[in-house]
Amino acid sequence: MVERRSPKPDVVGSSPAWPASVNREVYIMKKIRAFIMESYGELRKVVWPSRDSVMESAKVVIISMVVFALFFGLVDFLLSQGILALFKLV
Repeated sequence: MVERRSPKPDVVGSSPAWPASVNREVYIMKKIRAFIMESYGELRKVVWPSRDSVMESAKVVIISMVVFALFFGLVDFLLSQGILALFKLV
């Protein structure tokens, strides 16, 4: 029978995913801490927009919503009036 050795000789255990010599809670906490630190580092790279830029974008969005609402409301009204006129003829 051939003896199989781990590519990492210092790792001991029955499961390669969770070696017996590693404390799972400590491992998980290290991974969580690394994730938080990496997230913080990425957030520091973000270029945040200025207040004026946000206000201008908000105005564009609100005006666009009003224009589209009026357009779709008019189309809905015209189609419903057309359908009502069509069924009154029948």
